[in-house]
Amino acid sequence: MAMRNAKKYDASQLETADELVQKHGAMVHRIAYHLSARLPASVMVDDLIQAGMLGLLDASQLYDPTQGASFETYATIRIRGSMLDELRRNDWAPKSVHRKERELMAAIRKIEGATGRDARGQEIAEELDISLDEYHAILQETSNCRVLNFVDMGVTEDLMGEGMQSRQPEPSQTVQRDEFKKQLVEAISSLPERECFVVSMYYDDELNLKEIGKVLGVSESRVSQLLSQAHLRIRTKFADIER
Repeated sequence: MAMRNAKKYDASQLETADELVQKHGAMVHRIAYHLSARLPASVMVDDLIQAGMLGLLDASQLYDPTQGASFETYATIRIRGSMLDELRRNDWAPKSVHRKERELMAAIRKIEGATGRDARGQEIAEELDISLDEYHAILQETSNCRVLNFVDMGVTEDLMGEGMQSRQPEPSQTVQRDEFKKQLVEAISSLPERECFVVSMYYDDELNLKEIGKVLGVSESRVSQLLSQAHLRIRTKFADIER
């Protein structure tokens, strides 16, 4: 693939942009498969890989080793961002899925408003007059059809350190980003302990559902339920903030 306006690296940087792309291609595949594990089957992993390769190419052109961040860390952000852009261009979720998500969120608000604590799965199912299995199926469906920035980009304090941006953000963007991070940390911290643990292992430690299941001593499907429920709680909290 021809390089466009390839950035000239410092003399101490021995690898060319082409070499960086070849060397780190496996990272694109890892990120793509990790992301695709909780997306609908209609989303082809090859499409994610193709988008990720473009992100890696951009990273190889824009990376500035003098800024302090490693190329791997910088490229991870660019790759995930490129995959997210591809997903956002294709909204595969039917209207019925969005309606079900709104119903779930409304049930959570009602239960937590009445009890003053986190809503339990059984309570949400009863509020919606459905079985627990039906609730879990809807939960999985709505979670798979929603892409969250903080989830899919794997944003953490370490990744958002110095040297991660090719351009300095506007002051207003910095304030918005810092506020989002603060709200996100608060939302995750307020999760039930087990859900918080699952979120940490999935996004910070990058363990897959099977690996997390082994740690917790539960099935892979149960881990998927816990992760989906954590997503729903966080979306509900952010929706309440924006109201």
